[in-house]
Amino acid sequence: MKLSVIIPCYNAASTIAIQLEALANQKWSQPWEVIVADNGSTDNTVAIVELFKRKIPSLRIVDAGAKRGPAYARNVGASVATSEALAFCDADDEVAPGWVAAMGEALTKSDFVTGRSLYDKLNELWVVTNYGSPDGFCIIENPYLPFAISCNMGVKRAVHQAVGGFDENFVMIEDIDYSWCIQEQGTKIQQVSEAVVHYRLRKNFKMICQRAWGVGLYEALLYKKHKDYGIPKILMSWKSFIKAPLEFMLEVVSFKVRDTNEIAKWMRTLAWRAGQLLGCVKFGYLPM
Repeated sequence: MKLSVIIPCYNAASTIAIQLEALANQKWSQPWEVIVADNGSTDNTVAIVELFKRKIPSLRIVDAGAKRGPAYARNVGASVATSEALAFCDADDEVAPGWVAAMGEALTKSDFVTGRSLYDKLNELWVVTNYGSPDGFCIIENPYLPFAISCNMGVKRAVHQAVGGFDENFVMIEDIDYSWCIQEQGTKIQQVSEAVVHYRLRKNFKMICQRAWGVGLYEALLYKKHKDYGIPKILMSWKSFIKAPLEFMLEVVSFKVRDTNEIAKWMRTLAWRAGQLLGCVKFGYLPM
């Protein structure tokens, strides 16, 4: 095999068929395989995946249910891959035509690559507006180091092994940590604009806030892990925990928060900051 496509999944019965159908329609001149790493699904995810073995002859399902989390599932998938090039995508997204070929070709030239994510196909407009992230990103910039998203990422097996795979202590933002670990060893991220994934955002306000809270929680662990490499202090400061709620109250009393979009934006911000504060306690990180 020249490329192993790895999909971690957990209770993805409502979406995984869309992703597998998209992969079944991919064309590339080189041999490639698909590995679905099931993280202990209790719905009929595995049964749906089994049906696609007729459309994708190289499709395999592996049991990755011993430990909860996408990091563990990706590591299990990578451990059984037969290729020296690994491409990661998710069970709730949809790769665009040409994604496999773009990833496969890019990994013959580069060690670590990422593509573009588009929001318009799988999301309602209000969700995209509320999410507040640029459409079509390749590499996401950060004051410390840029990072790639694991829904659209490719890496050489040797690089994956050199950093010990995805850190399984992270339940969220493990892809940021993974990207930073790889770059701290001297490997840069390369953009592959032809590798497009249609990305599915969280559908409702509660899920959006839950994600913001989870991101904040694990940012504390992220910054603690990488602090010795020169993380800028502006990424998390004790002052931000005081500033965010005060700014919210000032905007409320000055009638600047007038519509649901503004309320949603602030609720997401406050959930994120609350997650950071709890993360500092949980992981013993002092944001000074």
